[in-house]
Amino acid sequence: MIKNPGRHIVIADDEPFILSAITDTLSDDYDIFAAANGKSALSEIKKNRTDMVILDVMMPEMDGIEVVRYMKNDRDLSSIPIILLTAKGQIIDIEKGFKTGIDAYIVKPFSPARLIEKIEEIFERDKMREKISGSKPTRRP
Repeated sequence: MIKNPGRHIVIADDEPFILSAITDTLSDDYDIFAAANGKSALSEIKKNRTDMVILDVMMPEMDGIEVVRYMKNDRDLSSIPIILLTAKGQIIDIEKGFKTGIDAYIVKPFSPARLIEKIEEIFERDKMREKISGSKPTRRP
């Protein structure tokens, strides 16, 4: 596993067990902020430098798709990688997710190893883009 000290990941899921499992899986290698809904997650994303967001789709107050749309329409947040982690596994749901501009779609139940693999893949892809372009994506400090 690639260690990523200082990488800040926001996770939003309204199922406490899932939120706890993801936090436990990632907290040794990343700085984690866990939220029970999209509204709290978005607040954290705006407040701190966020390197990645992992969202459930079906949540109270603000669902994952609404969070993605908000982020993609905000110049300061639009380049932050997003993973949707959801029970909605129908093709139409997956297509809808990718049309919003997400980086990955993982269907529950999921393998923690698969989630870690996808996170590392996205961070590695961003690192390669930085090397090629010579600049980092514009993100809020």
